[in-house]
Amino acid sequence: MSNGEQRQLILSRREALRLGLLGAAGAAAMVGGKGLPALGAPAAPPAGTKAKAKSVIQIWLWGGPPHLDTFDPKPEAGNDYCGPFNKPIETNVKGIRICELLPLLAKQADKYSILRGTTHGQNGHETASYLVQTGRMPGSGQVFPAVGAVVALFKGYDAGYKGLIPPYIVLTDLQGRFSESGFLPSKCKPFATGGDPGQSRFVVEGVVAQGISDKRQKDRRELMGQLDTLGRALKSDERVEASRKCENQAYDLIMGDAGKVFDLSQEKDELRDAYGRTTFGQSCLMARRLVERGVPYVTINSKGWDTHKQHFQAMRRKLPDLDKGLATLLGDMSGRGLLDSTIIWCGGEFGRTPKVDWQPPWDGGRGHWGRVFSTLMAGGGFKGGQVVGSSDARGEDVKDRPVYPCDLIASMYELLGIDLQATLPHPQGQKIGVLPGPGDGVKMGGKLKEIM
Repeated sequence: MSNGEQRQLILSRREALRLGLLGAAGAAAMVGGKGLPALGAPAAPPAGTKAKAKSVIQIWLWGGPPHLDTFDPKPEAGNDYCGPFNKPIETNVKGIRICELLPLLAKQADKYSILRGTTHGQNGHETASYLVQTGRMPGSGQVFPAVGAVVALFKGYDAGYKGLIPPYIVLTDLQGRFSESGFLPSKCKPFATGGDPGQSRFVVEGVVAQGISDKRQKDRRELMGQLDTLGRALKSDERVEASRKCENQAYDLIMGDAGKVFDLSQEKDELRDAYGRTTFGQSCLMARRLVERGVPYVTINSKGWDTHKQHFQAMRRKLPDLDKGLATLLGDMSGRGLLDSTIIWCGGEFGRTPKVDWQPPWDGGRGHWGRVFSTLMAGGGFKGGQVVGSSDARGEDVKDRPVYPCDLIASMYELLGIDLQATLPHPQGQKIGVLPGPGDGVKMGGKLKEIM
């Protein structure tokens, strides 16, 4: 270790001492005085609930995927609606057709169901994202938590979740549209990994340091221990003990077994190739590893779906990537016996305009469309091989069985064993339920009993 590194560590140590030890003790107190949150299987659900699902993998297609070019093709509507994707393919479930650029998913249709009547009528990214992820309309004076934060609370901290990895993980960047944890405690915030699992080494924020070997990390820790004269002098102080416990857990996450969950080199090359050596494909593999280790909620934030311009050129890149990653995830999860206990939720904030805008500068673009769009659901108690609802002949409106965001969220909560009558902890002590009530002005069509 260089002299410069030693001086930097000394400075860091002095800065930590200047700030005081209460920060570390406070961090421990946030999770019940027991250090960092844990990794492991959650405790049993409350009495009276029958949980079929333990975890959720949310594949968020940020920007709004086109329903006509994915799971609700309309070749009969003509070129102005279907564009060049006019040859939808049959799936392994009779009567269900999807886009021709999704051949691998066509072979897995028995494992998922398609909600073709998803709707909310909102065309703004922020409002639609908030509505889909919380089940609530903005403007009430509250910032409600997203599904991931609620699951982190009820299936994580309140269910005896054990380990080091936080119970709500986002691969790799936060959406940034709103505060995912809303008014819930800060412990319910998602941990965004950063980095890129498609690279040779997945550099996870705070866990993997770019360009620093394990040996160098160990040398740094040993030097810090040698410089910790205050800690040795006050070794019986409870604040020092809390700080040391947090430090030990942090290093176990960086260099111990816990952090190895992020090491994709442990997987066989053939499997990694099957997922696709892309950010999205390797994120799907990473999500499987996380739920396999007991993480209750993982979001894959897939960008690039806001295709106002040159839409079909973008889809020729995006759809094969989605097809490979999601189809392999479904098969891999099923083969490992994980799909029955893991909900896979794939969709975005809305769909795209059914009618293509061929005029410049759009050159075959699709805009925002919240009147009807498609969502894919699989696992965790949801049946496969089903279609719920439908859109009209041009994919412009719901024809039958509208599914509103609150319906989908309530269905997931029920399968997860979350009491639908439970209340959320509020900083001002207000009584707010996990779901909106009849007087909250939220449209509802009913839980997804057709596939539960």
